[in-house]
Order: sequence, then C-alpha cells, then structure tokens
Amino acid sequence: MAENQKHLLLVEDEAPLREAVAERLADHGFVVVQAATGEQALDELAEFAFDVVVTDLRLPGIDGTRVIEAAVGRYPDIIAIVVTGYGTLRDAVDVIRRGATDFVTKPFQFEELLHALKSALEQRRLKSENAYLRAQLQERYRFEGIVGRGRAMRDLFQLLETVANTASTILVTGETGTGKEVVARAIHHNSPRRMHRFVALNCSAIPETLLEAELFGHVRGAFTGAIGTRQGRLEQAHKGTLFLDEVGTMSMPLQMKLLRVLQEREFERVGDSTTIKVDVRVIAATNADLTRMVGEGLFRGDLFYRLNVIPVKLPPLRERKEDISLLVQHFLQKFCTELGRPAMTMSQSATRALMAYSWPGNIRQLENAVERAVALSGGRSQIEASDLPPEIEQASDEPAPLSAVPLPEDGIDFEKFIADIEREMIRRSLERTNGNKGAAARLLNLKRTTLVEKLKRLERS
Repeated sequence: MAENQKHLLLVEDEAPLREAVAERLADHGFVVVQAATGEQALDELAEFAFDVVVTDLRLPGIDGTRVIEAAVGRYPDIIAIVVTGYGTLRDAVDVIRRGATDFVTKPFQFEELLHALKSALEQRRLKSENAYLRAQLQERYRFEGIVGRGRAMRDLFQLLETVANTASTILVTGETGTGKEVVARAIHHNSPRRMHRFVALNCSAIPETLLEAELFGHVRGAFTGAIGTRQGRLEQAHKGTLFLDEVGTMSMPLQMKLLRVLQEREFERVGDSTTIKVDVRVIAATNADLTRMVGEGLFRGDLFYRLNVIPVKLPPLRERKEDISLLVQHFLQKFCTELGRPAMTMSQSATRALMAYSWPGNIRQLENAVERAVALSGGRSQIEASDLPPEIEQASDEPAPLSAVPLPEDGIDFEKFIADIEREMIRRSLERTNGNKGAAARLLNLKRTTLVEKLKRLERS
C-alpha cells in the first residue's frame, strides 16, 4: 500500500449518507473504515492509528464530542473533523477547543468536506516539516511512571493505590519486560515508606554462592574474600522496601532463610550468630509459574503463600494494544530529553506498525525500539515506519497468528471474536483494493453482493 494513502474513520449513524460519503472518499484515495455509533468508533480507535476521523456530532449513545476527545487524546497528531446538522457557533467553538481541526455543517457539498480534509492534511504536513511538535502526554493515565489507559491498566492503578498504603508482602508476576520493577518502585514511592530506601536485588543475576551474602550481609572471614563486615540488602532496606526480582531462581536453603525473615523479621549475617531485627516490606517478582514450581517441588509452598499475600499480575503488551500510542509518547519525550533533541512525534504509519507487532519483549522492547528510532532519525521532527527495526516495520502487513490471540481465564465472547476477525479481513481487503468492493470480494473469494451484505450486517452489530 502506498505510504501517502490516508486512513480515515467515518462516524455517522445515517447509513445512506455514511456509505455515500465513504464511497466518494475512497474514490479520492482515502482508505475508509465506517462506524455507525460512537461506541464502535472508540473500538476502532483503540485498535488502529487512523490519520483522520470525521464524525457526526449528534450520535446515539456516545456523541461526536467524546469521539473527538478519545481520538485526539490517543493520537495527538490525528486530524479530527466534525460534521453536524446542529451547526451553531457554540458547537463549533466547543469541538475546536476539544481538539477538532474543522467543522462542517449539514447539509453540505462533498467538495466542502474534501476541501476541509485537504486543508487540514496540508497544515499537518507543513507543521511536521517546519516545526518540532511537542507530544502531549496525559498525566492522568499514569501512576508514578506506569503508563496506560486500558481497562487492565485502570484496574492495576486502582489495585496499586489500595496496596501502596499497606505493609503487606506483594508478589508481582508477568512476562519479561512488562515492568515488574517499575511497579515495585511505584508502590514504594506511594507508600508511607517512601522516605526510606528502595533496595532491589535480582536473584538470577548473582551466583548462588554469593546470593546469600548479598541478601543477608557477612562478617569478616565468613568466606574467602570476606575481608570486612558488610551490610546485606535486607539491612540496607530497613524501614523501606526490598524488591526481590526473579525470586523463583532461589535455592531451597535460601528460600528457607527468606521464609524466616518474613515470619520473624530477623536474620543473621553470614558467618555471624548475632540476630538482627529488621523492619522491611518485601515485594517479590517472577516471570515463572510459582504454583507449578510448588507442585513440582522446586519452590517451597510455605514461602509462596508468604510472598503471595497480595498478587499483582501485569498484562503483556500484546494484550494492551490500546496503550501503545501513549507509551510511545512517553518514551519519545524521555529520549528526546536525554539525547538533547527537540520534541518529536511518531507518524501514524509508524504507530500502525507498532500496534500490529506482537512484542515478545513487551514494554522493554518497545522502549528500545523508540530509543533506536530517535537516535537514527537524523534530526527530523517525525519518526517514520522506516526508522523502526525491520521486524516491526513489516508487522503492519502481516496478520497476527491465532496462537498469539490471548484467551482470558474468564473466557471470550466467541461470536464477537469471530465477527471482529471477519470485520478485520474485510477492512484489510478493502484497504488493499483502495475501497473497490468488487476487487475486495475477489480477494476474499466472495460474491460482491455477499460482501456488501456482510458490511451492512457488521455495521449494525
């Protein structure tokens, strides 16, 4: 697909008008996705980085104002145009204030809408070429460095706000790169212990022979090379928080000693018999299945229950696609500051590639990709898809394998899932054929009339 093609979301509840406008827009080179309701529009925006959104102001349920706010909040560079039959000056001023680019009143000539679109696209192009844009990072979607706005992250924020003020032990689980230490630090910095130290120890990064001394400290002569007495991480974290990363790699003897600390709040340094009392909150983390390890005898069950007082599970990035654009803005701001670059934005084509990728390395991989793109951008104000690593740049052209589709514990709405797949394949076929329904039907081995009926049914659903 040509890079200069613009993806447009058309939101209009009057089907004849919507279909007619969509067809005319497709004739002028736009790749158009239709939405009959504000709710459907928000679903589409969560899944795809459109260049333009054109929406009616008066919609059943969620209105066009909410659609504009969601679009601009998620994609600061998006062009948003409102079409309405209630064209008062107050309406116009209100939607412009909320982020709309232009305002067209019904009834309108198609050329009027087309002119508004072309003018807005040209203004965006000039702005991108001639000025460095500052990305608008929405702080209300953050919790001490954790960025997200999806349902999973909102639930996580609520949980963190609740547990931060407690002294309970916490077990953070999640795949590598999901931000387990960031979450631990957020809990500490929002807790009554924030005036004391946050001490981190990666249990898998230290040889087993040294891990005990690193955790508990040692006295002079306790082992070869112990030339003096040394505090361990537990003492360093007194009255603060101790973060034990990859706790599942601990040996059984060390697990027993950690269990005693959690039960008695005391320990001895290696080579010493003096008992030391300690006031410390422990936050442990792992990417392993500790429940399975307990069943296989690889991890102590009593320690697991002591650690798992409050479980916090972090979702992988592939299950929070709606957060990618916000994370990108966060990392762009971070690396532009660190590298002394003027503020930059991510093009919609690059954002589409980022949202299409499966992210096996999760947030850490996304952060590295953005840092690489900023470093290699050559001083340009906007990052393009070509600036991304090849495997990510090519992701937008590849369908996700079914094996990568998450299956939540509480199940899925199967009919909706199948309808979403059907909708996506039809969208892709129309995109590839520039909106030509006959050609799209041939790609899908359907009759044109069958494709049209499916489109109508999907729009009603």
